[in-house]
Amino acid sequence: MTVLIDRPLWPARGRLWSHMVSDASYEELHAFADRLGVPRRAFDRDHYDVPAEVYDAAVALGADPVGSQELVARLTAAGLRRRKRSRPQRSTARPITAEDRRR
Repeated sequence: MTVLIDRPLWPARGRLWSHMVSDASYEELHAFADRLGVPRRAFDRDHYDVPAEVYDAAVALGADPVGSQELVARLTAAGLRRRKRSRPQRSTARPITAEDRRR
């Protein structure tokens, strides 16, 4: 049972971010995030987005620093990876008109 964190390399909203996951359970991940003071709103499907300023504290608390590829591989191997759902494709068919119904 390990909480993993990648280096803060992901830019968003004027900051750099890390991803934090568990290779055991979401419960372990949520408990770790609570101890770290990371709010639940930072949880996205299968990971927490953690700002660079929190990275050192996460490692000091016991998170295992790993590369991004290893983080995803271990999350997937644990069966905890949740991919984004693809958006349904819009139909290219035109709507049925009154004229079509009369035919």
